[in-house]
Amino acid sequence: MNTKPANRRPLSSSLGKRAPVGLGHKVQPRLDLVESYSAQPIRPVLDSREHEPPHHANPRYERHPACSTLPQASCRHPLTDLAANTQLGQCEDTVKGRFDRIVPFLRTVAGIATGVEYVTRVQELAQSSLGHTFPEGLLSDNWINGHNLKGLFGYAAFKALTAATEQFSRRIKHEQEDADSAIGFLLDCGFHAIDISPCADGRLKGLLPYILRLPMSAFTFRKAYAGALFDIETDVQQWQSIELRRFREGAPNFADAATRYLKIAVYHFSTSDPTHEGCAAHGSNDHAALEAAHNRLIGLRQAVENAFCCGASIETLLIGVDTDTDSIRLHIPDSEGALNGHRFVDSAALYAQTLGMDAEHALLAVHEAIRNASSRDGWAKGHGGPHEGMQRFLATLLINNLSQIDYVVHRCGGRYPLHDIGHAERFISAGDGFDEVQIRNLAYYAHLHTVEENTADIDVGIKIFKKLNVARGLPIPIAIHYRYDSNVPGARDRAVERARRVRTAIADRHHELSAAQLLQFRLSVQDRPIGSPIEEVPSA
Repeated sequence: MNTKPANRRPLSSSLGKRAPVGLGHKVQPRLDLVESYSAQPIRPVLDSREHEPPHHANPRYERHPACSTLPQASCRHPLTDLAANTQLGQCEDTVKGRFDRIVPFLRTVAGIATGVEYVTRVQELAQSSLGHTFPEGLLSDNWINGHNLKGLFGYAAFKALTAATEQFSRRIKHEQEDADSAIGFLLDCGFHAIDISPCADGRLKGLLPYILRLPMSAFTFRKAYAGALFDIETDVQQWQSIELRRFREGAPNFADAATRYLKIAVYHFSTSDPTHEGCAAHGSNDHAALEAAHNRLIGLRQAVENAFCCGASIETLLIGVDTDTDSIRLHIPDSEGALNGHRFVDSAALYAQTLGMDAEHALLAVHEAIRNASSRDGWAKGHGGPHEGMQRFLATLLINNLSQIDYVVHRCGGRYPLHDIGHAERFISAGDGFDEVQIRNLAYYAHLHTVEENTADIDVGIKIFKKLNVARGLPIPIAIHYRYDSNVPGARDRAVERARRVRTAIADRHHELSAAQLLQFRLSVQDRPIGSPIEEVPSA
């Protein structure tokens, strides 16, 4: 009996025959967008918090690696998507602005005298400053207990998070057609699913919409782990689930189609302060971060090949991100899919190389850079280049990232400001995370099933926020969030129970902070489809 539906998405017959994306299509920038975007001043992202500068800036990187004329004169790359950069900038300012207004609001509240008029004055100020009021219970006991600034901070942070998730959900629904087109593109490149595991560092929180500019879809997955040390067993189960769906539903294509599951690991480093602002999980050791991510990819590929017969395999990709500039090191697989820490294309160098070209020649140079990397000798030598579909995918990532380098050039003068070079997260996201909200340094993400299994992830986050918040007397907002499948009976109840159990475990593990009300929790659950409503649940 054939259980495969007739309305499945077939694999494009052009796989392996299409011209590389972008070739032959000259980019024509719109003059109105160029003028409006060029008029934007170089400025740091708004942040009301005070931060120490890096301990030892590296003089080797005082000159910007992509735009050498900074800070005297800015650059404009011929492949930059000006409209997307403008939209992304407005989105970042809106979302972060909600969080960054909280501390100035609390400073004003601290100067309001307690008493009869206190509640009214605070609520009026909150409405005008933050756009919302507070529950009466956070304010009504002021005449006995004084200002409840910790409780107000936690509530305001979670209201800002709620507004951000609603904003991104509306955007995702609006861009659904683009997501469908992206699935078709991935199929043409030879991939039926992409699973991305970046480091949990908040500076990589904007990886998909900003740095790589990949849309979220039903076949694009993102799970962050400290140090990019993703769980191999969990990923094998994810792979099995995707393959079973292809076999039973033919989605996004049939199981016998010539495509593979693509696993991407993303490590990071800092060119401005490499020994202090690199990956905290690896002690800011760039080599250790790269090797750890690479070894996990090797382990996952071996696990799939060893456990399943008939040529079962996955493809892997390794990406490094300079969190100062958002440029990437794209490690190029060889013809056998093997990766090499020495074989990569540096997008910052590619930006500088192609800056003076017209759009068509710049596109050709991107593909040439991939071919050149594939033919290197010495430590970088491999067995030929990747297949044509992988080359198209790699070229797309590089082209997308050139726009992101331009984004940082025009917003921040090429490098993020001192307060954003290091950790500047607003809250800890624990559990499954909010896939809809992805902006740099918005959240530190700890992927948790149980605290016992993922102790390192949550402990690294608490350590970061002890410096960011606790040192200034502010609590640590922790948003515990789990997704459930409404098609599975009882799934929502189990997700709620897990959220409560994890909340208790975190509070017990860090009991001193909890007792001092320096841990502020919000629990929520959400149905599995991207853009589903966030459902807040009580702690008990």
